Amino acid sequence: MKDTATLSGTRATQPLKDKISLVTGSTSGIGLGIARALAAAGSAVILNGFGKPEEIEAAQAGIRDNYGVPVIYSNADMSKPESIEEMFETVLGDFGTVDVLVNNAGIQHVAPIEKFPVAKWDAILAINLSSAFHTTRLALPGMVDKGWGRIINIASAHGLVGSAFKSAYVAAKHGMLGLTKVTALEVAEKGITCNAICPGYVYTPLVEAQIEGQAKAHGIPREEVIRNVLLAQQPNKRFATTDELGGIALFLTSDAAVSITGTIITADGGWTAH
Repeated sequence: MKDTATLSGTRATQPLKDKISLVTGSTSGIGLGIARALAAAGSAVILNGFGKPEEIEAAQAGIRDNYGVPVIYSNADMSKPESIEEMFETVLGDFGTVDVLVNNAGIQHVAPIEKFPVAKWDAILAINLSSAFHTTRLALPGMVDKGWGRIINIASAHGLVGSAFKSAYVAAKHGMLGLTKVTALEVAEKGITCNAICPGYVYTPLVEAQIEGQAKAHGIPREEVIRNVLLAQQPNKRFATTDELGGIALFLTSDAAVSITGTIITADGGWTAH
């Protein structure tokens, strides 16, 4: 009885024990926050993205030391299908499967349509949208074999509304929501769910750099930049946190969310309620 109780307690505190999670774009920001939440629930984690080697090593060590789960890193270029395929060959060779797939990788560029660099358009569509197609098609066979899988696509409030000068980003995020719905429909009877999270502004190091840059460029206090520039469309006037996004993602992997699929969950402070 003691062993059974202990095992039951482990399941309760580590609902993703023995699961494997791949989070793209997870060396910092939202992706890293989600990876930590999944690791805290007992999942082994594959990190992916770019960054300084010492920072990536620190992120890996932090997850390993804090949560006691296996963690590896892939530098796969999410703009290249062949690089994504190589990543999956390595991951499947090491772990045998991917149980939880979080498509988070993304880049941004701002310019009027007539001046938008074609190379930037192609890169944003490749990384922000096509990469999710490639990871999904490669993860699904294993999920189908196991009869269990969770796919979580990190879209944006810009998947639901437009903003001037962000044509590629808005197009990609709208496309991500369509891919989410189609994926959910195709695997609805196979024990697999697919959902999208649409954040508004989330506080990350990149956003902090934007705050400082805007304040300096326009000669206004950072509080004014936050409230009247970055959060102008968010009624609650606060940034979401990476921990909050991690909590939402973790919920979508849980038994409580087994009937939630093909759904768009907003975490935008009321932005799209306008």
